[in-house]
Amino acid sequence: DGEVHINELKNGNTEMFWNPTSEVRRQRLKRHIVLFEEQMDFESERLWQHVTSAINKGDQHKATQEKFVLEEEQRNAAKERRESGTEWKPLLFRRDAGTNEWRYKYEDLRPWDPLNDIAQFEKDGILQTMERHLSTRVSNHKATCINNQITRHKRSAKDCRRRKTSDQPSNHSQNTESSCSTPESVQELSDDDGKYLGFESLCTQCGKEMNHLKEIHSAVLSLQKAQQDIHR
Repeated sequence: DGEVHINELKNGNTEMFWNPTSEVRRQRLKRHIVLFEEQMDFESERLWQHVTSAINKGDQHKATQEKFVLEEEQRNAAKERRESGTEWKPLLFRRDAGTNEWRYKYEDLRPWDPLNDIAQFEKDGILQTMERHLSTRVSNHKATCINNQITRHKRSAKDCRRRKTSDQPSNHSQNTESSCSTPESVQELSDDDGKYLGFESLCTQCGKEMNHLKEIHSAVLSLQKAQQDIHR
């Protein structure tokens, strides 16, 4: 976001290469980074801090030395793992057997859908896509779970009625309540649909989806605030 010049060594002339206007500076996106104190040892900013410091001071010799020290430590660590037979397991990357290259585990190669995709965001090192129709998918999944429970519910009631008519109980047992207490019809479900069916909650996936939806909603609010700051 500063001026960049081209210096011609042959004749000493200087030419302006890049001069960002105040409008360009105002449109610069705000950086969201993890605080240096909260970063782990192998996160880039902490790992390369001495190299970065030397570059900022204009000391290229010191920067080269610090870079060599880092790379030498990495080579020695790799050698020790080979000798001890320890397998290196990256958290976010995998080696492609075909190309022998490292690939990001959670890469999303589908084309960007401007009608459904809102934004991409990072959480715990994983890039995720915020979509408009996630809540619809969650609702559909919840409805599927409920419908499956209703089907099992009706099947259980039907089996109960079949046992009542086929067992031919005695007069005494006919005057007592059946051991099957399941209602013969299921009304439309209320908000407490899971408890109505005798379940304290829906399936685990429903709960995870709903929690994920809340996290995305929070991320949307954060993005909206950032956009408002940019416009200001």
